[in-house]
Amino acid sequence: MTDQLAPAALGPSVGAARLPAARWREPSILPGFGLSLGLVLTYLGLMVVLPLAALALRPWELGLSGVWQALSEPRVAAALRLSFSLSALAALLNAPLGLLIAWTLVRYSFPGRRLLDALVDLPFALPTAVAGIALTAIYAPNGPIGALAAKVGIKTAYSPVGIFIALVFIGLPFVVRAVQPVMQDLDREVEEAAQTLGATDFQRIRHVVLPAVAPALISGVTLAFARAVGEYGSVVFIAGNMPLKTEIAPLLIVIKLEQYDYAAAAAIGLAMVAISFGALIVINTVQLFLAGRGRR
Repeated sequence: MTDQLAPAALGPSVGAARLPAARWREPSILPGFGLSLGLVLTYLGLMVVLPLAALALRPWELGLSGVWQALSEPRVAAALRLSFSLSALAALLNAPLGLLIAWTLVRYSFPGRRLLDALVDLPFALPTAVAGIALTAIYAPNGPIGALAAKVGIKTAYSPVGIFIALVFIGLPFVVRAVQPVMQDLDREVEEAAQTLGATDFQRIRHVVLPAVAPALISGVTLAFARAVGEYGSVVFIAGNMPLKTEIAPLLIVIKLEQYDYAAAAAIGLAMVAISFGALIVINTVQLFLAGRGRR
């Protein structure tokens, strides 16, 4: 009884000062917060923070002028430009393709729909080297599709076109799987109401469907872009790996490592991280803008 009255007897200021500390010591409804937080911080520290810190510190062994010289080499600049430009183009192409495939799988019933749905995940299941060999066999000049393209003067394999095809192949499932669940949960009564009010099919898709799936679509495109930028196995076989022409940045990093030029390899990797981080900021800004418009 005396212990319960002690805070009040000591005065309101002392009791109020002790109250937050007492609440902090109260057991949580969900126990294990300290252990869970410790495991999360340990994992992030070992698997994310330390590698990124090492990547950020290693290039400066060359000094500022050495880092700039390593990144301004024509071969490095061409590889970075090729990787990021083709990755962006592939992600942009995957946006309408993924949206169309997700729409078809969700809105229509037809024979083989489950098989088609399973085939969407094929790039996830295939080892990247196997995917690269398969794409090269198809799009090589003596392959079934590559031979047809060669007749009209289009070189697919061993050219930027082949790299673009490989990046579209590995990035498409990200867009489909990001959009598909949102489209499944989309209330069709809203579309029916818009159609009842006289909206055309185009207006219904533009004003009802697209605003609902836009955040998921942007997330899928972002994942496809991120995967394409760092893709190596499925691209290296079909690219041809010609310096200044079809050499991607991940391959150039591997070449630098094989030459024991670790600082230059880290400099290229740091440049890729910086460019990817900038692209991520832009994409998140677009998502916030679209979310703000959706609340109005």
